[in-house]
Amino acid sequence: MATYRVLLSDALAEQGLQTLRSHPELEVEVRPGLDPRQLARVIPPYHALVIRSATKVTREVIEAGQNLRVIGRAGVGVDNVDLDAATRRGVVVMNSPSGNAVTTAEHTIAMLMALARHIPAADRALRSGRWERAEFTGVEICNKVLGVIGLGNIGRIVADRALGLKMRVIGVDPIVTQEAAGRLGVELVTLEELFGRADFITVHTPLSRQTQGLIGAAAFARMKPGVRLINCARGGIVDEQELAQALCDGRVAGAALDVFAREPLPADHPLLAAPNLVVTPHLGAATGEAQTQVAVDIAQQVADYLLRGIVRHAVNLPALSPKELEAIQPHLRLAEKLGHLAAQLIKGAPEQVSIGFGGEAANVNPEPIVAAALKGLLSRFLDQELNYVNAPFIARERGIKVIESRSREATDYVDNLTLEARGAGGALRVVGAVVGGRGLRLIGIDGFRFEAVPEGHFLVLHNRDVPGVVGAIGTVLGSAGINIAGLDLGRDRVGGMAISLVSVDEPVSPEVIERLNTIPAITSAATISL
Repeated sequence: MATYRVLLSDALAEQGLQTLRSHPELEVEVRPGLDPRQLARVIPPYHALVIRSATKVTREVIEAGQNLRVIGRAGVGVDNVDLDAATRRGVVVMNSPSGNAVTTAEHTIAMLMALARHIPAADRALRSGRWERAEFTGVEICNKVLGVIGLGNIGRIVADRALGLKMRVIGVDPIVTQEAAGRLGVELVTLEELFGRADFITVHTPLSRQTQGLIGAAAFARMKPGVRLINCARGGIVDEQELAQALCDGRVAGAALDVFAREPLPADHPLLAAPNLVVTPHLGAATGEAQTQVAVDIAQQVADYLLRGIVRHAVNLPALSPKELEAIQPHLRLAEKLGHLAAQLIKGAPEQVSIGFGGEAANVNPEPIVAAALKGLLSRFLDQELNYVNAPFIARERGIKVIESRSREATDYVDNLTLEARGAGGALRVVGAVVGGRGLRLIGIDGFRFEAVPEGHFLVLHNRDVPGVVGAIGTVLGSAGINIAGLDLGRDRVGGMAISLVSVDEPVSPEVIERLNTIPAITSAATISL
């Protein structure tokens, strides 16, 4: 009987530990409190590492893990794991994405209620001997407008609970459709409209370059006077200095924060001197039920992978056995690249995605291929980490219709995939092929046929099929110091419309794109990276 060694470097709920120890093939050791240098020294004999948020799994730790096969994170975020290093080493990184969604949503509602009725301040006053009812007059939440920024797992639960409290809920999400929002009972609006209408605003987005400081001075200026703000998502989304000023000025009637840009929050932080503020020390997922659930989830996931090769909730691999993964790896790579390509060319977010399997591709397992295509497509529209497991669920939650089709008819390429994305801004169709069992080719865009290796930086140019176009393109790129690595052309007919796919050695700047658009024969120019 094979034995696998599992290291727990953070405290885990007892039920999770019991789940691991229920498998006699697993030898479990608990060594909390290791810093990265210490962890790198002890990790070599272990096959699995189970962590929470305290352990930092650096590149050095992963490279030292000679036997390491899987890292399990009891919780959602994996920002304390070097994913690139893990992927390069073939280490599967798993998380438990849904175990604390209800708990965090409930904390959001608790913060909203505490904010509306001044509960923490009233409690402090009464304990200090003051009976000051008039000072703590609150507001009803019934019939108030709640603006939800981000309709993912937690935002959806918050919306559902708020509707039960008879609030009117409006929401913003980059790819949720009107139909999907309607099923939730949420009115989908723009961010600008949400700021102007909401009595309460709650944030449920990841922290990224796009959301860093999303709620700042400009946002406060557009908000309804007397708005109340809740953030139980990530520190840094709300500009804390600007919020402190807005609270002192009275533009914001109150705020409730569970997360901060720097944690622990410094004792001299300006927020702590601001009025009408409710703060908690990152308690969103801090319930016994949530801690037990994520512990049991990740323990079983790690055991399933080590003992049966089953992958669930992996952030860097599809849900396949190692043998299956190796067999369809080229199709996964092609599907994800087609998704990336479509996302960069389509105008607006997709509402329907069709994925066609042609020739030999019609014989492969479609589920991971579809997941790969959706991961590539949606990652351009969302500021959250997508993987082969959660991409289909996110698409379904946001009302994106996904259609699969198969065709075994003979074509020029015996193993091909087609991706068509449709949305309010129009439709786009891209086709790729697997050649020689491993090689990838891009063979069509919107009916134009050509053959190109989908790697690196490209210009995609739609133009009239007239003499001199290629020369004009070369002149513009040459004057900008951009080297052409390859050129593929396709046209619908002689003298009709054509597409030029120009491979270049570096990304093309917007200024160069503008110059290309001035060439009379060119009708559109775009830059893509694959």
